[in-house]
Amino acid sequence: MSDLERVFGVHAVQALIERHPKRVKRLIIQSGRLNERQQRLLSEAEQAGLSVVRLAADELDAQADGVHQGVLAEVSPSQLWSEEMLGHLLDRLDGPALLLVLDGVTDPHNLGACLRSADAAGAHAVIVPKDRSATLNPTVRKVACGAAETVPLVAVTNLSRTLKQLQQRGLWVVGTAGEAEQLIYDVDFTVPSVIVMGAEGAGMRRLTREHCDYLAKLPMAGSVSSLNVSVATGICLFEAVRQRGASS
Repeated sequence: MSDLERVFGVHAVQALIERHPKRVKRLIIQSGRLNERQQRLLSEAEQAGLSVVRLAADELDAQADGVHQGVLAEVSPSQLWSEEMLGHLLDRLDGPALLLVLDGVTDPHNLGACLRSADAAGAHAVIVPKDRSATLNPTVRKVACGAAETVPLVAVTNLSRTLKQLQQRGLWVVGTAGEAEQLIYDVDFTVPSVIVMGAEGAGMRRLTREHCDYLAKLPMAGSVSSLNVSVATGICLFEAVRQRGASS
């Protein structure tokens, strides 16, 4: 089963069983006494008619490249969204679009955290370049806590061209940059919006920056000059949520 992907962690595996049970080929769960979350997951897997295997903790450790929380699923390979699929999604939206672009974010932990924030904020998709970017893997899914199964991840060949096409659809592109004049809180996010986050350290690439309608920054009152990209992403996305009047 070398062609299968391995997904580990309770939240990530549960999201797969609930939303894409046909992709799950086998659930591997730690032998011995199960905690409440593991037992619930086992029950859901059995109800879905999935194959279940019990392994000792050390055997499970050898199969998961990270903290597995006693569960691992072998699943059929995931599919990244295409630009055409993104276009169909935008055509079907009732309200203003909210998209997140990650330009050069290569750390899978950051990608997973950004997907989790995007899901929580109701973003419709996350866009990344095919090159020089993290992509879906077990670590991303684990950190995303199930969001990798709910938020479309769109990999594009030419990010600048994609931004231009989104602008032609009526979306406004807001890039984040420390040297920007206006604050993120001064940007109007009630309109169809694309928030662009650059890589830590390097920031956005030059061509990406040139295709932004606005540049905005977060106020930094302390001694540090920037935030972790996943933290900054959450702040920017939830500013859009605040402006759009979402309630809990």
